[in-house]
Amino acid sequence: MLSWQLTNALSSLLIPPGLLLVVLAAGLLLGRRRPQTGKALLVAGTAGLYLLSLPVTAHFLLGLWELPAAAAAAEAGAIVVLGGGKAHGTPEYAGDTVRGTTLVRLRYAAHLQRRSGLPLLVSGGSPEGSPQSEAMLMRTVLEREFGVPVRWVEEGSANTLENARLSYAILSAQGIRTIHLVTHAWHMRRARLAFEQAGFQVVPAATGHATRYRFTLLDFLPDAPALLDSALFFREALGIVWYRLRLIFQG
Repeated sequence: MLSWQLTNALSSLLIPPGLLLVVLAAGLLLGRRRPQTGKALLVAGTAGLYLLSLPVTAHFLLGLWELPAAAAAAEAGAIVVLGGGKAHGTPEYAGDTVRGTTLVRLRYAAHLQRRSGLPLLVSGGSPEGSPQSEAMLMRTVLEREFGVPVRWVEEGSANTLENARLSYAILSAQGIRTIHLVTHAWHMRRARLAFEQAGFQVVPAATGHATRYRFTLLDFLPDAPALLDSALFFREALGIVWYRLRLIFQG
């Protein structure tokens, strides 16, 4: 759990808005001794926060990063759906449940399962230390709310690399090495890399694309959800770099 916390804390400092807040703090600290440098950092940090908070910027960045959904492949042996977070102690459900990001993935996984008839594996642990894993919550939602059976539950993982490694241990024992991988379109590049590295042949089954009906004036005004979407782009880019480095040093 400590390793998971440290990894996420470091990631928060290396991507916006954390990185931009560091830039702004550095500008304030240097303001007296090096006023020109301090002013430049303040301008850069403020401009960065503004630009990344625009829906038009976030939409553009996620569009660059996304992989499209692929058509069903007959040779795939299973559907693997990755967790996207859980909500703790929700009063309306009297306990933990899946977060909205996960629910989007489960809905598409259920759609694929009904269309293909392939067995489902749900993947997600409990790195924050809560008693119920994300995968078990995902299974509950799929079976009770979507009426779709779940054959395998992988609940020991704390990140995407572990999702891939532990899912491969389960499915390869069943002779399954080609899968439909369900996750968000902005997460698919990193997830696909991790699962292919683990030994799978991956058929991308992306969902949650950054689509829009049309742009309006509001898309050029700062918006908190847009800043989150921009941060997702940089988080995935950082993750890809880290995975590539791991491959280099391990290979």
